[in-house]
Amino acid sequence: MDGTARERDTAARPRYTPIADHGLIGDLRSAALVGTDGTIDWYCCPSFDSPSVFAAILDAERGGCFELAAAVPAHTKQFYFPDTNVLITRFFTGDGVGEVQDFIPTDGESATERPHRLIRRVLCVRGSVPFTTRVAPRFGYGAHPHTVRLTGDVAVFASRDLSLALTSTVPLEAAGADVRADFKLAEGDTAVLTLDQFDGGAPPGRCECGEAEREFAATVAYWRRWLSSSRYRGRWREMVHRSALTLKLLTYAPTGAIVAAPTTSLPEDIGGERNWDYRYVWVRDAAFCVYALLRLGFTEEAEAFMAFVSRHISPGDHKASGPLQIMYGIDGRTDLTEQELGHLEGHHGSVPVRIGNAAADQLQLDIYGALVDSVYLYDKWAEPVSSEQWDHVTALVDWVCAHWDQPDEGIWETRGGRQTFLYSRLMCWVAIERAIRMANRRGLPADLARWQASRDTIYRRIMSAGWSAARQAFMQHEDGDVLDAAVLMMPMAKFIAPTDPKWLSTLDSLTEDLVSDSLVYRYDPRTSPDGLHGAEGTFSICSFWYVEALTRAGRLDEAALAFEKMLTYGNHLGLYAEQIGHTGEQLGNFPQAFTHLSLISAAFNLDRALG
Repeated sequence: MDGTARERDTAARPRYTPIADHGLIGDLRSAALVGTDGTIDWYCCPSFDSPSVFAAILDAERGGCFELAAAVPAHTKQFYFPDTNVLITRFFTGDGVGEVQDFIPTDGESATERPHRLIRRVLCVRGSVPFTTRVAPRFGYGAHPHTVRLTGDVAVFASRDLSLALTSTVPLEAAGADVRADFKLAEGDTAVLTLDQFDGGAPPGRCECGEAEREFAATVAYWRRWLSSSRYRGRWREMVHRSALTLKLLTYAPTGAIVAAPTTSLPEDIGGERNWDYRYVWVRDAAFCVYALLRLGFTEEAEAFMAFVSRHISPGDHKASGPLQIMYGIDGRTDLTEQELGHLEGHHGSVPVRIGNAAADQLQLDIYGALVDSVYLYDKWAEPVSSEQWDHVTALVDWVCAHWDQPDEGIWETRGGRQTFLYSRLMCWVAIERAIRMANRRGLPADLARWQASRDTIYRRIMSAGWSAARQAFMQHEDGDVLDAAVLMMPMAKFIAPTDPKWLSTLDSLTEDLVSDSLVYRYDPRTSPDGLHGAEGTFSICSFWYVEALTRAGRLDEAALAFEKMLTYGNHLGLYAEQIGHTGEQLGNFPQAFTHLSLISAAFNLDRALG
């Protein structure tokens, strides 16, 4: 929410800034988290999955940070420059008001070519304000030492694999491995600090105030130009557009990839082990993102993702987990070996801190439905798929017809053993059903007899083996009596009518067992062991799915109330992490694409139903 701000007293900073007390900036290649106290405590350079330069959010001592704040007691408010991803943090002191404008310049056109640069503009808008800054990079997730060379107004931080140049319009001084500055601005004064990727040779020249102003204007213009393509004019325009801008920030322009989140190892349970690296392309998440953006009228992102799929995801690369991996690197790589960084203490001591993700080797059958559905929507709403893309689709669907009945790890990537998950069956049905629609609409070649037989077999299997007469509900997996919020997708996938008695009974059971004041748990790990210790919060995508299920069932008053309640759990900028804890705190990697795309879908459908 562009105009809503969260106040923060900078006189007594906590050791760890809460996950929700951050804004996100980026340039379609990488991103940084800026705390409400003005500190950048997460930043990877030059790309989303590069080793961190600032990671104080994962280790307050060893992670590294870029502090920039009023040098006297102040309270702060943070907001986005309207309709952009330019972040402003304001400092209210006893003698004046100052602000820091944070952005990573982009104009879209040269997002894959221009040097990587982070700009922090400091302005005094009323009275006078003293500022202090400390730039303390810790390269390689805090594991690689670096040197500092300070020459005038340029400081070069050099490490084994990366060097950064800090330029400033105020005097800098060395402080061991760090650089700091103290300066005072009067009303109307501006200072600029710029952090550039530096590949050797002559360091970049200082970014003067005029240049920073031009970069600011160009970046603002880019985001506003991009957002102007939105077709959404509904009741929740501000929230929907903030979610769209966030999804765009999570795209990697050089390849068209879309990351699940820009962070790693932010805990699902403070002090627990449920800490994962989300800086990769989940086929499921990215495909759903394409759906959400297409609904709003953004077709370029869908086209770029389809190009990524065609270039990097080949159905011929058969592995034990099937022709597709569940996730890929942003450059299409398949090796995402999981490692633990034992030297980092984790957010509030939540260990281990992980990079890479072992779930890449899991079998998750639902991804085929998510991908084929996104291809179907792209073909319907953007432009017809090519003959080569159709060949890939038919190869995937043929494989699904032969393998849909295998146990798998499922959408939630459980590490407690494979099960015959209903959601996986459902999305296999979606893969085949959408491909049949495409073939019929465009007269494309397909083994329709085989596809239709498999589709109908899956349908009957779900309706019989997935239904519990005792619970009067569809279950998480066959031969079980455990509920799972993933089945909320059944009416959204057009598998079952949203007013079917069996579905309405399931919706009531989910409400009774998994819903807490509109917030939805994905399942109960006590009755459905997932191979991990500890608890977790409610899953925000499931909460928005719940809103959509109520909407489709015609329970509009309940849906509207649940949606409005969910909006109160967003942070001061309208951003969401993966989960929400017992007392309303945000948990997990932040911000999460899955949550924001489901917010868009829920708002779109609820708004249409309300008329």
